[in-house]
Amino acid sequence: MKLLHVIASPRGDDSTTLQVANAFLEGLQREGIKPEIDTIDLFLRDLPAVAGDNIESKYALVFGQPIDKNRKESWSQIERLIEAFLSADVYLISAPMWNFSIPYALKYYIDCIVQPGYLYKYNESGQPVGLVQDKRMLCITSRGGDYSKDSPFHAYDFQEPYLRAIFGFVGITNIHFINAQPVDMSLERRRMALEGAISEAHGLAASFHHTQEYAI
Repeated sequence: MKLLHVIASPRGDDSTTLQVANAFLEGLQREGIKPEIDTIDLFLRDLPAVAGDNIESKYALVFGQPIDKNRKESWSQIERLIEAFLSADVYLISAPMWNFSIPYALKYYIDCIVQPGYLYKYNESGQPVGLVQDKRMLCITSRGGDYSKDSPFHAYDFQEPYLRAIFGFVGITNIHFINAQPVDMSLERRRMALEGAISEAHGLAASFHHTQEYAI
């Protein structure tokens, strides 16, 4: 099993999402599951620009045209990101909520990899078809407030719906969320939220041990 860990927090070891993600990965190890882990830290990675030559290449692909030979070298940077993404069996995304949605670095990464002909295509009827099949994803988030379903602020959660939508669009429908919340209201509520999320991460890791499909 190959696991791609996409880190979208700039806080390093102080990151709440990374504490929960590491608990999940440690839980896998305790269960005797040792995935091959590829990590991409988005705040330490110089991502290719989705502009200039690359945006022209994207539109060439949209209309079924070949990429201009003078733009292939630049586009190859996008392709390497896509290849690394597609090579994984399981995805682990660690992303705090920023302004009700996702950090800009994660949006930038998504804009890089979600390309026509690679992660999706259009069929004869003009309908989009996701090309990323039989994959699984775990999204670990942290939120300063409480955006759970019973909270009056649930409508402000544009993070989970967006991630479900964009990755569902490319074919990933087996997506599980662990949301550590609220972590900024008080130290006690932060402690309880973090403990609950870590406990959920451990339980999810243990479930890998009891299913041959490694469903999450």
